[in-house]
Amino acid sequence: MMSNQFNTFINVQDIGPLEQAMAEAFEIKNDRYKYQHLGKNKTLMMIFFNNSLRTRLSTQKAAMNLGMNVIVLDVNAGAWKLETERGVIMDGDKSEHLLEAIPVMGCYCDIIGVRSFAGLTDREYDYAETVLHQFIKYSGRPVFAMETATVHPLQAFADLITIEEYKKVSRPKVVLTWAPHCRALPQAVPNSFAQWMNAAPDIDLVITHPKGYELDPQFVGDAVVEYDQRKAFEGADFIYAKNWSNPGVTNPDDYGKITSRDMSWTVDTEHMSWTNNAKFMHCLPVRRNLIVTDDVIESPNSIVIPEAANREISCSVVLKRMLESL
Repeated sequence: MMSNQFNTFINVQDIGPLEQAMAEAFEIKNDRYKYQHLGKNKTLMMIFFNNSLRTRLSTQKAAMNLGMNVIVLDVNAGAWKLETERGVIMDGDKSEHLLEAIPVMGCYCDIIGVRSFAGLTDREYDYAETVLHQFIKYSGRPVFAMETATVHPLQAFADLITIEEYKKVSRPKVVLTWAPHCRALPQAVPNSFAQWMNAAPDIDLVITHPKGYELDPQFVGDAVVEYDQRKAFEGADFIYAKNWSNPGVTNPDDYGKITSRDMSWTVDTEHMSWTNNAKFMHCLPVRRNLIVTDDVIESPNSIVIPEAANREISCSVVLKRMLESL
């Protein structure tokens, strides 16, 4: 039995008081192996339905820092193809149902991390977090999101840590800006970024994007939405660039589609000149000269690498708390 309720990590509310979580993050950053005893003889299983670089490496490193064993399962590379829908006749290429696979996975580990992107064809299915909630319901283990159909909380937590480290004013203006992309991408990163920035007590968040790209209100919260990108950038201390496909809020038929390819939204030196000498942020990987120009991402004000490094720290806090609750 777990001694507290920290058995899932999906949204900012799951982390509890942010000030405490941030203090814990900097404590761990100062001594990454302080809690190594917690993970002795404990196993983390990382389950990937989609590709990963930072999430895979940072989560495994965090688990190792805490003394854990780690099992990595790439569902689409070496495992049986998994069926996720109930009530289907399994006479196709999927040999095993997730409802059997999940409890089996739970037999071999103590904590489970799940990475499963949005399909971008069925908004209701994606925003119900169908796959993730099956793991929560059937695994019998604590479960945390390593990016799901709608959220990427480990990234947003790392983003907040990074802003705290680099801010020059007590209450910075942080701008989340849409930028063009050649592929339809999920809304998980911008959703979580908006959610976490709104939860922080000392950040003014502005979201800017073309009309029709409105994020789900549950994530936008009290943020200012500004359709004029230049006006949004004025006085900004941090610029967070990210593409997302149409969220289908204003027109459900547009969900998951690319309804704008406006290259004037690409963040370049002129865009950054509108700001208060802002730091540039992006979760990576980034398509250069679509999302951001070479000169901006390579400038001294680009903090994308330290931002990525903080993924190890955000995950360490989450895993530490889950281990403490076993």
